[in-house]
Amino acid sequence: MDLLDFSDCKLYFEDPLPAEAEALIARAAAEYGDPDAEMSLLRANLLAPDNLTVLVGLYRYYFYQHRLEDALQVAERVMQLSARHLGLPDDWQKIGDSHLGSAAASSFGLLRFYLLALKASAVVLLRLGRIEASRQRLIKLVALDSRDQLGAGKLLEVVDEFQGTGASSRPDSDLSLAAA
Repeated sequence: MDLLDFSDCKLYFEDPLPAEAEALIARAAAEYGDPDAEMSLLRANLLAPDNLTVLVGLYRYYFYQHRLEDALQVAERVMQLSARHLGLPDDWQKIGDSHLGSAAASSFGLLRFYLLALKASAVVLLRLGRIEASRQRLIKLVALDSRDQLGAGKLLEVVDEFQGTGASSRPDSDLSLAAA
């Protein structure tokens, strides 16, 4: 399965979005530095709570505002919704190769999106300093993406190298994965 092949599959942002929610997302983009931007995104979420475009907007807002706990909640909501549509187990830890085939047949684009949301949650967990929780997600992604097309294997190598080296022995010992 080629996770980098975007041809012949529907992508999350192609799902219809109510006009009012779309206008609120556009307003949030225009108001980005203003506290009203979040309110616009939350209103859009009330109008279309299961729309992945709205949730991606919320995730990006929270991530770039360094509101990582909020970003993590949104990433997990995205995974929950995607899993439901794909017929995947609710718990990402229970997903195996046997699930991927039927999920890919259902919606290859949404399956890739789900896997990228799992990776995004791992990155947020790293930023929060929850290294082991992040590693578990990355390990799962490596098992599901044997060709490492999503880059989780490379990220896991960096995490493991950092953990094995020990920050105190590095010349830049004041750096941490949580600050990345």
